[in-house]
Amino acid sequence: MHPRKVQSEMQDLATLDQGFINSEDRRFLRESVEHMENAMSPTSSNTTAGKMVREVDKLLEVESSEESEWEIDNKVIIESDEDEPQEMGDENLKVTDEMMKQAIEKKRKAFDAVSKGELQRAVDLFTDAIKLNPQFTGLYTNRASVYVQLQKPNAAIRDCDRAIQINPDSAQPYKWRGTAFQLLGHWQEAAQDLALACQLDYDEETNAMLNEVQPRAQKIAQHWRKHEEKRKEKRFKESLARMKETIEEQEKAQLQSPEEQKRCEFKISQEEEGVQPQDPQKCERVHLWASWEQGGANLKCTTEQAGALPVARSQNSDTLSEYVLEPNQ
Repeated sequence: MHPRKVQSEMQDLATLDQGFINSEDRRFLRESVEHMENAMSPTSSNTTAGKMVREVDKLLEVESSEESEWEIDNKVIIESDEDEPQEMGDENLKVTDEMMKQAIEKKRKAFDAVSKGELQRAVDLFTDAIKLNPQFTGLYTNRASVYVQLQKPNAAIRDCDRAIQINPDSAQPYKWRGTAFQLLGHWQEAAQDLALACQLDYDEETNAMLNEVQPRAQKIAQHWRKHEEKRKEKRFKESLARMKETIEEQEKAQLQSPEEQKRCEFKISQEEEGVQPQDPQKCERVHLWASWEQGGANLKCTTEQAGALPVARSQNSDTLSEYVLEPNQ
């Protein structure tokens, strides 16, 4: 195998997925790759490098990670609501004092409806209040809390998004959005929002919900970490397999006759230069010279092996052994 190709494969192996081989539990793997680089130096034998690759291959087979099991209790998950987006009011509306008073009255009636279990009526009253005072964050979070009770998490999330847009430092929108994510089974998003709500304004209810969703969120994160490790391990082993094949071909080439080695090196050099491989036995004894004739210079060959080259017989040739190279158009 051509030395440049061996070196190229080694560089690919050494630089592939550094996050995978740099962890502390893969110290031996990292050191083995470094040893392989040293083994490919001019003073080292290919047999040493091949042995090192096989040792690392055995190591990967032993420590191959198993697929993590996806076992999460999703009994509390509900079906996603697909209602049309609720009214959000005109954010550019100029709110008067009278409109604020009306909005407060609508809000009072909405809470009264909630206490009576009239949830849809409460939603309608909160909507009326929002249209009167669309810049009041609390109205959106209050309506979101009712949507959660109605098991309409997507509607609740939209209200919380709007409330966060108005006031990102309020804890309540994160609390209710986290609760809505919990209903949908979006455990990681729920844990993130509930944790932020506790940071902004701690309360026991929010913390209890966070303690409920966090184990599920952590399990999902662990699953995806293992999945990513598996993907990186697969890529690394594929690179390792290519490296092994390259070195084995190099070792095999050492046992070939000089003529076979020359043919192999000739083929590799043509592949690297993007040239269609030719048989070196047909090309190595071709000799060309230039002769000036009317109409331009012709390049001629004087060998019976010239058939391996893109040539045509000279119009001025009297012998079968003289050919003219046709110029590229």
